[in-house]
Amino acid sequence: MPATPFVLTPAESKRLIARAVVQLPSVKKALSDGIVMASTGSTNTYVLEELLGEKIPQHSYLSGITLPAKDAPNIPADRRNDLVLVKGRPDDSLDRFSALERMEPGDVFIKGANALNYDTQTAGILIGGHGGGGTIGAAMGHVVGRRLNLVMPVGLEKCIADDIVEVAERMNTPDEYDPDPPRMMPVVGADIVTEIEALRVLAGVEVYHVASGGIAGAEGAVWLLAEGSSDEVAAAKRIVEDLRGEPPFLAGSRS
Repeated sequence: MPATPFVLTPAESKRLIARAVVQLPSVKKALSDGIVMASTGSTNTYVLEELLGEKIPQHSYLSGITLPAKDAPNIPADRRNDLVLVKGRPDDSLDRFSALERMEPGDVFIKGANALNYDTQTAGILIGGHGGGGTIGAAMGHVVGRRLNLVMPVGLEKCIADDIVEVAERMNTPDEYDPDPPRMMPVVGADIVTEIEALRVLAGVEVYHVASGGIAGAEGAVWLLAEGSSDEVAAAKRIVEDLRGEPPFLAGSRS
């Protein structure tokens, strides 16, 4: 069977995943006759650009970011409003919370993740201290009760070695040394979209995650092996080539 390897940097992966998210049948249907809500986050910034068909300042759609402990970049503080699309058009009267009150079965809520157990399709989301569970805490009751489609774009770079449910139990235990540490919420039942699903959606190939890491700008990169028919593998190659050179996230937004 024809096969070819690819290396994707984190930025290239985010762009790939975003392009696949907007092609999901559930998202396309909700864009046509329902509501799509894309929560803040780095991968969702790319989703936002793909949904709107335009570039946005990448710093403007972030929350809960992870930065180097030393010499972190100075990121502008201005933020744009939440993106809520009603029948494909932005509705500035809604945000991520008020949109949930209007969403109906089949509507789509898009939320990123901080950790992934790919084999069990379990995502982990870090949440702050006293905010009521963050975005995901506010959303899950509506997602389940209203039968919404929860789409989670998340790169394979966020795969972790330990069981997310066990990690969450440890992180959510009171700590006498740190009274307000981050918590973790495990999430199951979402439509998880990694690079694997993205290339399957866009090119029809089967994809295997075979290695990770790199240097000189490829830190966090993933090695993928794509298999399929000659036409499918050729399509995957074209898709990946079109991603090449995607700038590192925030490369054009730092001050």
